Amino acid sequence: MGSIRLKQIKVYAYHGCLVEEEKIGSDYLVDLKVKASLAEASNTDSLKDTVDYVHLNRIVKEEMAKRSKLLEHVGKRIINRIFKELLLVNEIKVQVSKVNPPIGGNVAEVIVSMKAKR
Repeated sequence: MGSIRLKQIKVYAYHGCLVEEEKIGSDYLVDLKVKASLAEASNTDSLKDTVDYVHLNRIVKEEMAKRSKLLEHVGKRIINRIFKELLLVNEIKVQVSKVNPPIGGNVAEVIVSMKAKR
């Protein structure tokens, strides 16, 4: 078993419950960690035997482009799609961070963290 991590995928998106968030948008950071058996890939040196991080990045960017009111909803969509498309993945942890959230205070970011196993 091994893991592959993508740190601080930067995305501009339009998530949130406020009308302004839908119109103006905001900066987001996504951290992703997947666990899978990497033994075969370590022997074959073949992309087909591992989890392609380009594919992971594409899933994150495409799901972040679909508007949701809640970050929890976006996180769950990312998890579901990874499990559907990447059969080697056994476990996923995703963190979706809204940078400078409009919550009436000086808060650097709000982070929703979710984890799931196959």
